[in-house]
Amino acid sequence: MHIIRKLRESGDATVADYESILAANVVFHSPVLIRTIEGREVVAKIFATSTTLREGTYTGEWKLDDRRTLLRWKGKIQGHELESFDLIEEDDEGLIVDRTIAFRPMPAAKLFRDAMRTAMGGSIPDDFWEYAN
Repeated sequence: MHIIRKLRESGDATVADYESILAANVVFHSPVLIRTIEGREVVAKIFATSTTLREGTYTGEWKLDDRRTLLRWKGKIQGHELESFDLIEEDDEGLIVDRTIAFRPMPAAKLFRDAMRTAMGGSIPDDFWEYAN
């Protein structure tokens, strides 16, 4: 079982728990943000926060090669079905260096985005959430 899955399914993972499995220069790609997030501290906070805003379980896990794992998750956000796919890449030490996530359906992803933006407060600048017009 992948460590991200173990932490999420434990139900009590902290920001520090997530920091311990991330490389210092970890990169996170999310469809709810318009820019990539980099760095252990903020990415760990995102991972820990996201688990408090939605409920569900992993329904699939596939080890693609020595460094990459694909996870499938199904659950709900505010009573609406939400599904995600995660592609996770690790370095030689087993630390996560890259995570890309996809959500569906779009209306539920928007609910998740709005909840994350509120929960993260000023931890992620506005220009990560909105395009400058």
